[in-house]
Amino acid sequence: MRKKQAKKRPLLPDPKFNDQLVTRFVNMMMWDGKKSVAFKIFYDAMDIVDEKNTDEEKNALELWKDALSNVMPHVEVRSRRVGGATFQIPMQIRPDRKISTAMKWLISYARKRNEKSMAQKLAAEVLAAAKEEGAAVKKRVDTHKMAEANKAFSHFRF
Repeated sequence: MRKKQAKKRPLLPDPKFNDQLVTRFVNMMMWDGKKSVAFKIFYDAMDIVDEKNTDEEKNALELWKDALSNVMPHVEVRSRRVGGATFQIPMQIRPDRKISTAMKWLISYARKRNEKSMAQKLAAEVLAAAKEEGAAVKKRVDTHKMAEANKAFSHFRF
């Protein structure tokens, strides 16, 4: 690259749980710079998760983190042209990209659900992902299957 790598900006932890991961999630969920609205949606979703939670020893934030780790992919396929043909090559994912991908999938599949408010949609998707079911977890399984199917091309790594 011609320019130097942009340095990572530090994220402030969120006010309620004092966690930087929550702030990162809310920043991804936010639309049109409306961070307070995004925080309200997230906190309402965590309240709903707390109400619907059957597992007594885990609180809403721990369930959300479990859901995030259940959605996190470990390998992905990248396209690479070799001699006129395009191959899907399985590659390991960097840790920060794993988290970002998991957050994107969790938010996008929550938005596609059929509940009334975004908080309810997000809560339902988090609860489903914590039990290793739901659309976001299915996406991770499909990604892993795709990487497994294309394992033969892994010698083309770049």
